[in-house]
Amino acid sequence: MSGIIPAPVARQPWMMLFPLFGLIGFGALVLTSAAAGNFDRYAESHLIRFAIFFVMAVVISRFNKPTVSLLTYPAYIAILLLLMAVEIVGQVGGGSQRWLEVGPIRIQPSELMKPAAVMALAHYYGGLPIGMVPTWRALIPAGMIILLPIAFVLLQPDLGTSLAIGFGGFVVMFLAGLPLRWFLVAGAAAVAMAPVAFFVGLQPYQQKRVLTFLDPENDPLGDGYQITQSKIAIGSGGLFGKGFNEGSQSHLNYLPEPHTDFVFATMAEEWGFAGGIFVIVCFGTILFWGLKVAKEANDRFSKLLAAGMTATIFFFIAINLLMVMGFAPVVGIPLPFISHGGSSMMTNMICIGVLMMIHRWNRKAPRTGLIVS
Repeated sequence: MSGIIPAPVARQPWMMLFPLFGLIGFGALVLTSAAAGNFDRYAESHLIRFAIFFVMAVVISRFNKPTVSLLTYPAYIAILLLLMAVEIVGQVGGGSQRWLEVGPIRIQPSELMKPAAVMALAHYYGGLPIGMVPTWRALIPAGMIILLPIAFVLLQPDLGTSLAIGFGGFVVMFLAGLPLRWFLVAGAAAVAMAPVAFFVGLQPYQQKRVLTFLDPENDPLGDGYQITQSKIAIGSGGLFGKGFNEGSQSHLNYLPEPHTDFVFATMAEEWGFAGGIFVIVCFGTILFWGLKVAKEANDRFSKLLAAGMTATIFFFIAINLLMVMGFAPVVGIPLPFISHGGSSMMTNMICIGVLMMIHRWNRKAPRTGLIVS
């Protein structure tokens, strides 16, 4: 086969690319149906955004390790400054202040911070002597890298994004080798502080989301409407669904946000259990490939960076699927590569680009048989 398939084609990460293209194409079908058969409304821009961000991912994949190490902290600081600028001159939309606008350009710095925080933490622990990892001196700087952006994101307010930043950071810190007892103590403290965080830290609408998650049937026509309609859409799909463009929940406007946060419910109603399995298998294959890239990395920085990027993609997938099925509060996190939306696509394609970059590093690394810690 090596003589038939050109080498530049053969060495591409097809294990990830095939399911990624499958999700993008399937997402375009679902978005067309969510717009009542209108391809131009959502699906066209979905494919255009993917094309643009895929080129961006390919460019990212060409970076070498010294360049990435040199740019990591400056990029993190620049995005942190953008988060601070949001609080001063950011645009307000939907009751939240999350965007910066300069002419036709509109960016959401909190989305850029998800991969940036992971990269900064991976760089920090990658250069830290092994003996210092289980000490408090290794925890405090890393804690600042995570807590500073979370604090600014919570001011917007954006609970979902702050949780995503925290999750990616948690995974990197855990895999870096911090003592397990620290995580257990932090978990116990979080449980103890949960009532205070609920009544003091959350906005009234966020409190309603948590209460609705605990008992959505209490107000099925009010705060529980989204989850109730989502469950109806998913359940009514059966084994093979009602058919393309035949979903009643989305077409009759019962299902809210059928093209963004609840796109999986739109898909499940029309494609059923079979469609859901296809989506989950594609996601599982991409995540497995990401973990494989991390496992094959030749240095600690690359391992932590690949694992953190994979964890960031996993967070998007897991929270969205749990949310639409009623197992997690509604936090406004779209489904990667299927939902309509530029910010989510950009973040996840940055993660894909970084994983492709590390995959290329692994391929070019000398095979000595030694394991580099």
